[in-house]
Amino acid sequence: MSKYLNNKKVIDFIKFDSTIEAKYYEHLKDLKAKELIINYELQPQYIIQPKFERNGVKYQAITYKADFLVYLLDGSTEVIDIKGMATPEAKMKRKMYICNYEAPLKWIVWNKKEWRDYFVVEKERNLRRRKAKAMQEFDKECENLDK
Repeated sequence: MSKYLNNKKVIDFIKFDSTIEAKYYEHLKDLKAKELIINYELQPQYIIQPKFERNGVKYQAITYKADFLVYLLDGSTEVIDIKGMATPEAKMKRKMYICNYEAPLKWIVWNKKEWRDYFVVEKERNLRRRKAKAMQEFDKECENLDK
């Protein structure tokens, strides 16, 4: 069991960190078979801060390892990361990736029946939470008026 409570899954002798990641792999295989993408790679790694030495101390490079690199029909690429939740470290590394690389980095999530942009889904979740909180506050105010 992983630290994020994901279940590992093996497909085509490849071990994925989660069933959702494996599901996206199958999605990419299908897109390639239908010739909707050129190809894809698993777990591309990007150096977002090179290794260096300062005052005799050696520091390791900081890397960003995405889930997939997708080669699109128009010759461009997309870097894809499957997210359930974004940790502070992931958010920081995302910013560092964007600072250093041109290829778009997309965070996506499986949302009921489709792949969606993580940030759109997160905005929708936050809006629902704010509405629910506002309704609770409204209900409390109504209860206080009834007393």
